[in-house]
Amino acid sequence: MNSILKLGLNLFIICAVAAGLLAGTNQLTEPIIAQRNEQANNEARKMVLPDANNFELIDPNDYGKNGEVEIVEVYKGLNGSNIAGYTIKVLPSGYGGEIELMVGIKSDGTISGVNIGNMTETPGLGAKAKEEAFYGQYAGKPADELSVVKSGPAGETEIQAISGATITSTAVTTGVNAAVEVYYSINNK
Repeated sequence: MNSILKLGLNLFIICAVAAGLLAGTNQLTEPIIAQRNEQANNEARKMVLPDANNFELIDPNDYGKNGEVEIVEVYKGLNGSNIAGYTIKVLPSGYGGEIELMVGIKSDGTISGVNIGNMTETPGLGAKAKEEAFYGQYAGKPADELSVVKSGPAGETEIQAISGATITSTAVTTGVNAAVEVYYSINNK
């Protein structure tokens, strides 16, 4: 019985030391991780709205909510004192879970770009959404409601679906449409 207590105490001490080391490592790396995430978000904003050289966070109370797509953040892109457009980060649900999208919309009402961040879509199918051949279709489209077509050439407000990944294609388009709604809710004040 005494050996069982010694063994239990030894295991407890080992687990406590390991947990303490993990907590200390987390405490040390947390600010670095947050800084790198912010840097990646700034790069994504600049990528989808290249005309802007400065970004200001917009208060979440200033734009509407979308029921099926989570609106994470909205930034006003500035070029000097002029508004170049807006970047809107949304999280639509795809086949494999949430898809992180950064959408840039110019002040003239055209989509300037889409950046797809973290996602867990099927490799070889839905993961093709990260290829420029797909997300590049959004650039230059009017900030109107877009739809997905499975075959034939895409029209002015249509996006050609990824073959075999219609759910992912529709999810990305739903996210872009949610960003367009936010854009109009901000500009119709």
